[in-house]
Amino acid sequence: MLTISEFGRRAGLSHKALRLYDVSGLLAPAQVDPANGYRLYDEEQLERARRISVLRQMDMPLTTIAEVLTGTDEDALIRLDRWWAAEEATTASRRATLQYLRDRLSRSGTTGLAPRPVHTRDVPATKIASIRADTNQQMLIGVIVTCTDELTSYLRAAGATADVGSWVIYHGAVTPEGEATVEVCVPFEGLVDPAGRIGIRVEPAHREAYCTITMDECAYPRIMLAYDLVFDWARASGNPEAGPPREVYRPDCHLLPRDEPAVDIALPILERNL
Repeated sequence: MLTISEFGRRAGLSHKALRLYDVSGLLAPAQVDPANGYRLYDEEQLERARRISVLRQMDMPLTTIAEVLTGTDEDALIRLDRWWAAEEATTASRRATLQYLRDRLSRSGTTGLAPRPVHTRDVPATKIASIRADTNQQMLIGVIVTCTDELTSYLRAAGATADVGSWVIYHGAVTPEGEATVEVCVPFEGLVDPAGRIGIRVEPAHREAYCTITMDECAYPRIMLAYDLVFDWARASGNPEAGPPREVYRPDCHLLPRDEPAVDIALPILERNL
């Protein structure tokens, strides 16, 4: 058995951190002396402690660390890769946001989004797997990437075909200051049952107006200009909204050059009778 000082030295963790991990349930001591309250750790706990230390150095939240370290090492690897993909996507989005702001500061008077047409199309009833989550703007990209990967992995493991992209439905206004519910959706073919937070439903057939943007143009707040374009078109053409707005992502859009078309900003509409 190791004292908290010796265990912390060998694991690279402070007394304060070890007490926090005990309270949070991440790393409880093997024994607590009933006479003096001293914490004692088993040497076999060092590997878990070192993993926690490394993950914290990567700024992984405690709740995510708990998820990563639950189950087998194979499960941990999947969760780690999923979290890192979300972090990279968030960094890329922040970089695009910075470039947007730099462009606005250096070329005042520009629109921030090049003119483009708004099109309409009919979308057939589609079977989807989806996850609903509450998020704010800062966490949005990570939520989208993590949920999309979770859905795709689940569908493929169930033997379904899911290779036509994905979309995100906004059931409320996601802002830097406030959370709202988003629904990450992956269309598929095959027979799949719901599981845990993954739901299975049919998205009704509808007509929608949309415009297409690049991955760089997805960055907040530039993406809001694309939403304005679609909403303004719907109002000007007299086609009422028929459902919540959504972002429709092309397959593997994150692998496309960031200046190529990758995402449709779409709004279900009731087409005006002429």
